[in-house]
Amino acid sequence: MLPTSARVRSHAGSDRIGLPNNMRICLDSCALNRLTDSPRHLRIHQEAEAVEHILELIRAGSLEWIASSVLRWELGRNPDPINRGVALRLLQSAQHMQAPGPMTMRRARYFKSCGFGALDALHLALAEEAKVDRFLTVDDRFFRLIQRRLGNPAVIAVNPLTWWQGGCR
Repeated sequence: MLPTSARVRSHAGSDRIGLPNNMRICLDSCALNRLTDSPRHLRIHQEAEAVEHILELIRAGSLEWIASSVLRWELGRNPDPINRGVALRLLQSAQHMQAPGPMTMRRARYFKSCGFGALDALHLALAEEAKVDRFLTVDDRFFRLIQRRLGNPAVIAVNPLTWWQGGCR
């Protein structure tokens, strides 16, 4: 499902106008790639629409997207050249791009020892370092690990659809 101007709707006048100032978010690769997933299932379609709306809020300056060189690398590994290009173009909307330093790597190794995958551990450590308000993912396993508080992450994870439906709070 490719984002097009015909499908992206403005939410002027919605309750999302009252977003907290400078709310910082991270979108993981699963959330970004949801836009090019086949919308055969209702959940996939709805999550893709939620990600589109969130990206529109980012472009409007209502949300601050913190991305990373790790996310760029992961998106660049997508074997489909069209989907890879879409995701990498979306990444240009991020207001901040961070790279992992020694402290982030140490924290990521700890998360990995708690059961997170290597890339998920890096994303989580980077999100902590950036002090994001919400980490948006459609990866159920990753979401459950964060919810279980393994490694005591200082990040609140949420599914983009749930977050969008709840007024982005």
